[in-house]
Amino acid sequence: MLKLYDTPISGNCHKVRLMLSILGIEYEKIPVSLPDGEQKKPDYMAIHPFGKVPAIDDDGVYMWDSQAILVYLATKYGNTDWYPDDPVERGQVHSWLSVAANEMFNGPAVARAMIIFNREGDQEKVRKAGEATLKALDGWLESRDWLACNRPTIADIAVYPYAALAWEGHVDMSAYPAMNAWIKRIEALPGYIGMKNMPRPV
Repeated sequence: MLKLYDTPISGNCHKVRLMLSILGIEYEKIPVSLPDGEQKKPDYMAIHPFGKVPAIDDDGVYMWDSQAILVYLATKYGNTDWYPDDPVERGQVHSWLSVAANEMFNGPAVARAMIIFNREGDQEKVRKAGEATLKALDGWLESRDWLACNRPTIADIAVYPYAALAWEGHVDMSAYPAMNAWIKRIEALPGYIGMKNMPRPV
C-alpha cells in the first residue's frame, strides 16, 4: 500500500491527500511531527534529502515535492485529463505547477505560516506579496473556470490549498471573487476532501 509521509496542517501535504482521494487510491498516512524535528531525522532524510513534507513510498518508489508527487500520481493512477500528454496542455499545467512552488508558496503560504506557526519575518511584506499573487490568479480566472486546459487538472490541485487558506495569513478573501468561485468548483469535485479550516468556515 502506498505510504504518505504527512503533516495534517500542511497545505503541500493536502495537495497529495486531495489527489489520492480524487483518484480513489488507498494509502497509509505516516505522521511526521515538524515541531519534534522528525523531518530532519536520518531515516526520513534518506527519503527526502531536504527534510520536508510530503513524501511518498509507493511500493519502494520514493517521491518527494508535492508538485512532483501530483505528476506521478496522475500519470500512474489517473488519466490524461489530470496530466495531459499534449505538449501545449502539459506546458500550461507546468506553468501553474511553477506558480504553486514559487509565488503561491512565497506569498500566501508563508504569510499563513507566520501566523499559525509564529514564524519570524516581515508579515506585512509577505502578505502584500500574497495579495499580488492572488490578484493575478483572480484576474486569470475571471474568464476561465479552471487554470489550464479548460478542465480540472493537477494545476488546480497544486494551487488550491494555499489559495483557499490565504485568509489564515490575514488576507481579505472578498477581494477575489473569481478565485473564490474557482475554490468552490474544486470543493465540488467528486472525491474532494478538506482539512482544518478547509472549506473555509462561513
